[in-house]
This record gives sequence, structure tokens and C-alpha cells, in this order.
Amino acid sequence: EKHVSEPEGSNVCLGDTAIGKIINENCFDLKSVTMSKSDHKKRHVPKPLQTLLKLDASATTLFCKNVEKIISPVKCRKYYKVLEISCHALPWLALTLASMWILWSETLFQSQINFLLGLIIDIINISLLKAFIRRRRPAGDHSDMFLTVGPDQYSFPSGHVSRAVFVTCFFIHLYPSSFILHLLLISWALGIIFSRILLRRHHILDVVGGCILGLAEAWLLTVIWISKSTSLWIVSSLSDEATNLEGLQDQDVINDDL
Repeated sequence: EKHVSEPEGSNVCLGDTAIGKIINENCFDLKSVTMSKSDHKKRHVPKPLQTLLKLDASATTLFCKNVEKIISPVKCRKYYKVLEISCHALPWLALTLASMWILWSETLFQSQINFLLGLIIDIINISLLKAFIRRRRPAGDHSDMFLTVGPDQYSFPSGHVSRAVFVTCFFIHLYPSSFILHLLLISWALGIIFSRILLRRHHILDVVGGCILGLAEAWLLTVIWISKSTSLWIVSSLSDEATNLEGLQDQDVINDDL
């Protein structure tokens, strides 16, 4: 029998041979596995939710266009940016910690520690929800937001709005303050809410979700409210300054000896 050898470098068609069938089947299986993995990565969004998201995007665009007919977006953008920075998590954390060390008042430690706890809870909730939901920001977003990291690239829910609502609820319901401060906080929170939409940072549903989350966080803080003695213990454990813990037991704590 004579065997005809193929010249080196030539393309050999193995489609009709047994080896070729095995190779083709293996290639098909490999493609199937690759496609199944890629399809698995794409999350299935139910059609009702898709419809809701499309309506939300359309309503957001319509709202912005109608407002921009009255208010110039170019002139107001710098004010929107100021509001954006005023509600960023980093300045609030820094100011809260700075106020504790600058004022150093035992009568303020409880409110400061609880306020700090609320801010931390808000940051954790926003990070987890954004990382899980991963909704993209509106198409008109300029991607120039102040200090964005990680999940901040996503849209739902609005962290600025949840923080603004939480801060407002804290100083109105959880910490006694003046009526003038209440009005200022409400005006500031409303400015944050509308500026997030007009900056194209968020859709309307993102802002609604942020409002609900901020209210829920304020309610949660009332449930886990840290006592005065515990607050002083936390401050004393984190600082070299001495704090007086005597006579600061909570009034609602029942003495075990009674």
C-alpha cells in the first residue's frame, strides 16, 4: 500500500475522518460550555421589571427636560455639584470624628457615636445594594462625581439621598435641635433629591429607593441606640483622654440587686 504524505504546512481537512469527528465534537462541547458560562453570567431580568425600568428612565428624561426649560442646567450645575459634595460620605465621617475631638464634650458623645454608627450603616447598606443590583446610571451622566470608588459606579439606590434623609431625620427626631435647623435640613435634603436627578446621576426610582432606605436607617438607629455609658466607654477606649464614667448608668437599666 502506498501512503501519500501531505506536504508540511498544508491544511488537512479532518471533518470526514474518525479523528476529525472526535475533534469537532470536542470543539462543539467546548463552545457549548463557554456559551453556557457566559449566559450564566448575564442575569435574567423579568419582563415586568424591564418595563418598569424603561418607564423610570423615560420619566426621568422627561422630568429633566421639562425642568431644564425653566432652569438653565449650565448655570445650576455648579450648585448641584456643591450639594453633591455636601452630602458625600467622606466629609460627613471626617466632620463627625473631628467634632468629637475638637468639642470633646461628654454630653455630646452619645449623639456623636450614634450619628457615626448611622453613617457607617448607611455606607455599608449602599455598598451592598449597589454591588448586588448593579443598575447603570442614566445616559446623561458626565461621570465626574466627587470621589467615586467601587460600587459608586452603579445607580440604585442613591447613597446621597439616603444619607440626606438619614441626617435630616436624625436631627429632627433623634437629637433635639431648633426649628430653624429643621427647615434648613429639609431644604438641603430636597435640594439633594432633585439635584441627583437633574445631574443625571440617578433615575427617579433610585431617589425613591434612597429616601426609603434613609428612613429605614433612622428607624433602625432608634432600635439599636447606644446608651450614654457605652458611648463614653467607646470614646475612652479609642482615646488617651480620660472620661468620667461614674454616675452615667442609664436610667432604664434595672439594678440586679433590687
